[in-house]
Amino acid sequence: MKHDLESLRGSAAIAGAATFGCGEAPGFTDMELLARAARAAVADAGLALSDIDGLCTASASAVMWSLPVIEYLGLNPRYVDATMIGGSSFIAHLLPAMQAIRSGQCRAVLVCYGSVQRTSTFGRKEIVGLRPFLDPQPYEHPYQPMLPPSAYALAASRHMHEFGTTREQLADVAVAARAWAQLNPEAFMRDPLTRADVLAARMVSDPLSVRDCCLVTDGAGAFVLVGADRAKDLPKKPVYVLGNATAVWHRQISAMADLTVTAAKQSGAEAFAMAGLKPTDIDVVQLYDAFTINTLLFLEDLGFCPKGEGGRFVQDGAIAPGGRLPVNTNGGGLSCVHPGMYGIFAVIEAVRQLRGDAGARQVPGARTAVAHGNGGTLSSQATAILATEEALP
Repeated sequence: MKHDLESLRGSAAIAGAATFGCGEAPGFTDMELLARAARAAVADAGLALSDIDGLCTASASAVMWSLPVIEYLGLNPRYVDATMIGGSSFIAHLLPAMQAIRSGQCRAVLVCYGSVQRTSTFGRKEIVGLRPFLDPQPYEHPYQPMLPPSAYALAASRHMHEFGTTREQLADVAVAARAWAQLNPEAFMRDPLTRADVLAARMVSDPLSVRDCCLVTDGAGAFVLVGADRAKDLPKKPVYVLGNATAVWHRQISAMADLTVTAAKQSGAEAFAMAGLKPTDIDVVQLYDAFTINTLLFLEDLGFCPKGEGGRFVQDGAIAPGGRLPVNTNGGGLSCVHPGMYGIFAVIEAVRQLRGDAGARQVPGARTAVAHGNGGTLSSQATAILATEEALP
């Protein structure tokens, strides 16, 4: 199996990517946003919808979401993946799609997502109210925790207790994300943000303030995956998938063996092994920052710093523009976009950086990137290692 995965390294590339309606998109439905992003990504790849014979999609708003997507877009896919493991789904979709392309089952896979969580009349409050029925967690829901914030607050509290992490260090994650967002015209929140602002913000679930928590926005994203040989003949610079892995250790936060260690430790190690790279080889990092503690946990578990050192690693602008490691260069879920699930936007930002299309926030000479997704309450983790052609050898 290890040999088979290594043979998939660089066998497929992202040939097109697009977003639509990020921030507020009143008057649209989830499907309409998704379709706009999907059509734009397909066009960006130099293809037509009739060329798409594979589909990967997921949504919290429907049980069989892939079926109406196929119908709405007029597709006839030979390969369909509707795996739904939360916000990491769209990164987890990569490896199976690569296998489908390698086998000849399909030639062009569209990965897409859309949500109007911010402006929908059926909003987040209703979704939270339905969660005990749609997403049963027998040991937690009877106590009516405020999920997901309180779950992540629990992890943050444990990290602070065990390693001396401070609220100031968590705040520095939000401040860095905002600094990147100020360079991104697509970002929803671009006003200045200081450490003091984060610390003084309304407390949501101790120790997390509202500025430690992700946005609630509308938005859609899509990308197109094709075989590496085909990608060279398409108009845009290919972004190759060198490694991808997914790991799930639990569903409920109360079932975590260690609140400071996530399954990113496994998914990251396996993705890096497939790619033949190390964290020190990575130029840009896109992490699922639903909460500020996520960034610390994933930097540690993916190997960018030792366990317990995340707070010290990010403090004083270390992951902001001009810092030691560019992290969440679009502003992340904290300041750019977060329409229920964020993972697909981490991939799209990595693609833009590796293409050199990131404008004022462009990281010079970026050739390698990590896009990491998280789902549930630190429940599912998926890691992708992406690279330009120069980094393939």
